[in-house]
Amino acid sequence: MRTKLIKTEAKEIFTKTKLPGCDLVINQYVGCEHACSYCYAKFISRWRPQDYGKWGCWVEAKMNAPELVKGKYVEGSVYMSSISDPYQPIEEKLKLTQMILKNLDKRTKLSIQTKSDLVLRDIDIFKHEDIEVGFTVNTFNQKQKDIFEPCSSSNEERIKALKILKKNGIKNFAFISPMIPELIDLNKVIEDTKEFTDYYWFEFINTKGVGKEFMEVLKKQFPNSYEILADKNKMLDFIKESKNIITSKKIKIKGIEMH
Repeated sequence: MRTKLIKTEAKEIFTKTKLPGCDLVINQYVGCEHACSYCYAKFISRWRPQDYGKWGCWVEAKMNAPELVKGKYVEGSVYMSSISDPYQPIEEKLKLTQMILKNLDKRTKLSIQTKSDLVLRDIDIFKHEDIEVGFTVNTFNQKQKDIFEPCSSSNEERIKALKILKKNGIKNFAFISPMIPELIDLNKVIEDTKEFTDYYWFEFINTKGVGKEFMEVLKKQFPNSYEILADKNKMLDFIKESKNIITSKKIKIKGIEMH
């Protein structure tokens, strides 16, 4: 399916945020080709023209974003990106993320999060920045991935990229999400990554943020998972069990997002 690309111009590129662990965000793209059905950012579609199509079918690209960071130093930590993936497929062609990194003040404390191993293209730039690079990682099998996050790199590719980043001396992190009952194997994902991951974030699925459509798909395709999410006591048991696994692993934990 061809992505609808909308080229735009922005007045500002640094935006204040209440996201944990950062002060500002950079969103050079709005919208994401990865088309993850659980993405919380898809709410933005409400304020976009209907002819854009569904979430995952369109991307707005702020073409002047690299110029907006040039010569500008900002205090605090900066996160890239909160309503897109900075390394979604269109980045390979447009290179907005790459140009931003080249123009960014070298004193900027930057955190990048992605689902794409395209990030390794810029590994030489990372070596000259105050930067950390993280991957969203889970344990979806191929069937589950095709349903929930059809257009992103595989989990195996993401884990391999984390390892390469570490080998090259670049600080990294793993964002374990979404944590869905019976669809996340915490023991496996931690054991597969802990030898080369600097720290972790964990995030339980946000049943309100994912929207009704996602929950209907979950109910139809994975009824056992849906049943646990819909039952307060069963969900509390899942949370307790998950936290016990996490804290037993002797890893550095930055946060556990509960929503």
